[in-house]
Amino acid sequence: MAEGERRRAVVAGAAGFVGTAIVADLAAQGYDVVTIGRVPTGGTHASWGDTGAVDAAIDGASVLINLAGKNVSCRYTARNRREILVSRTATTSALARSIASADSPPPVWINASTATIYRHAMDRPMTESTGEIGSGFSVDVATAWERALFTPELPGVRRVALRMAIVLGEGSALAPLLGLSRVGLGGRQYDGRWWAPRSKRDAGAFHEYQPTHGRQMFSWVHLDDVLAIVRRSIDDHAISGAINVAAPNPVDNAELMSTLRRVLGVPFGVPLRRWMIEVGAIGMRTESELLLKSRWVVPETLTAAGYSFRHPELEGAVRAIVEGRS
Repeated sequence: MAEGERRRAVVAGAAGFVGTAIVADLAAQGYDVVTIGRVPTGGTHASWGDTGAVDAAIDGASVLINLAGKNVSCRYTARNRREILVSRTATTSALARSIASADSPPPVWINASTATIYRHAMDRPMTESTGEIGSGFSVDVATAWERALFTPELPGVRRVALRMAIVLGEGSALAPLLGLSRVGLGGRQYDGRWWAPRSKRDAGAFHEYQPTHGRQMFSWVHLDDVLAIVRRSIDDHAISGAINVAAPNPVDNAELMSTLRRVLGVPFGVPLRRWMIEVGAIGMRTESELLLKSRWVVPETLTAAGYSFRHPELEGAVRAIVEGRS
């Protein structure tokens, strides 16, 4: 990089909740930020269909961050399942090709992944070294996504997959749960038996009944920590491979909902049974798996690296969001 030249950060899939925050954070650090998306929004931005523009953005960049992928908060129809998978794997593979063709490839490539890659866990936490990969549609997407990141030969490019737990912040997935709590429906969520078409079951896109009794684990991370972990991943050459991006103190569903009620000052919460969750999921065009799968994930790699979480406890994180502070 020439003296006085500003560092360039390329962010693909920058339009979402996490992406917009990362773009703002990189700009605040002094990066020139170039975004890649479905539609170019300015003279320095590139679209996926314009290979030349994507190649030019990546060649000479200081860092590449890829968050591209269709939002998983949708009904898992056959069409949506294809879009969820392809929107992740095709874009990641396209970036790998651009890096391979670059005269000056970015030294670090940070790619989104998901903590949902691990199995439904009620017995012990999942770490990077001892966690067990699960099965089903969501897991298949996650493993294919990481393969697209790590399989290509890209010498000199350090690659990091962020296995993110549910990210909490203003306007995040926490909003519907806060809404339920405010109207007195903030009790624990119980699993139960439910019907699904055979095609959906065969695709692994249906949450099969697990007798969790509302004690399924909830792993989470505050947006402030996601931004700090991205910064750490850029600067710390020792961080490589797949890392769990999750707060060190996950809670179960009962504690999650009681925490939300306590922060909001709501004295009671009606428990929700599986049939109520399924009806609500249909109305909200999402899937019950997002509430009923037990995600018990802890940040082994980050803890070993000495990373100190800004928001290690759920109640403090929720209060910061509700009160509009970091």
